Amino acid sequence: MILLFCGLSGAGKSTLANSVKDRLGGQFVPVEVIDGDPYRARLFTDLGFSRQDRSENLRRLGYIADKFAAHGIVTIISAISPYDDVRQELVALYADVKVVFIDCALDELQRRDTKGLYRRASLPDDAPDKLKCLTGVNDPFEPPCEPDLYFNTRDSSIADCTARICEYVLNQTAFAERRKVRHG
Repeated sequence: MILLFCGLSGAGKSTLANSVKDRLGGQFVPVEVIDGDPYRARLFTDLGFSRQDRSENLRRLGYIADKFAAHGIVTIISAISPYDDVRQELVALYADVKVVFIDCALDELQRRDTKGLYRRASLPDDAPDKLKCLTGVNDPFEPPCEPDLYFNTRDSSIADCTARICEYVLNQTAFAERRKVRHG
């Protein structure tokens, strides 16, 4: 299974992905998190932030996730994934991809601003540190039309979201059958 966490910067994708990994790991479910930021920084340094490059980034993450999933590992892609057509491309291309929309209101994201991105995006256009391609502010984000799961991290705690995602994963046929055999 591949869980494609998408949403704006600061919505809680990485925090939630790691929380799910820890909880499922404690229940003997193998999980790998593919976080878009470190992969971009270490492996995909050739990619910028154009629509074409953002789409290619997600395609590469999807390819890697499919390799993990083929070995029975629940794989979570944690990336902004701003374009619905590319998300749907992954759903069509790989088996058992579930789109998980991690939503949060822009005013809350600006308040959190964990990486200082929203502050930089709000600078005057001539400021040297101005961020000109922040998804959801001055670059588009297309919310998924019909995500498999939806969470608003302004209204729900990470613990609640984690519990719901873990329940969803554990109720999927392969994991439910494996748990029956293991717990008799």
